Amino acid sequence: MESNTKKSAKKSKNPLIFISELKEELKKVSWTTKSELLSATKIVILSMFGFGIGIYLVDLLIKGVLEAIKRTAFYIFG
Repeated sequence: MESNTKKSAKKSKNPLIFISELKEELKKVSWTTKSELLSATKIVILSMFGFGIGIYLVDLLIKGVLEAIKRTAFYIFG
């Protein structure tokens, strides 16, 4: 148990060293290009509109079915 705490104490570093290592790691990242980002954004926005319209249509369908059941029950039972 004590060896784990000693190891974690050794791993704690100076914040400046951490920042410099972070910068080095960020240089290794493959960033998207502007055109890739724009096309992905368009896809997401269009998908959100598509899903929104789909949910709206399903909501209208369910509302219509429930309204028909209500009218039928009112017609049968008065």
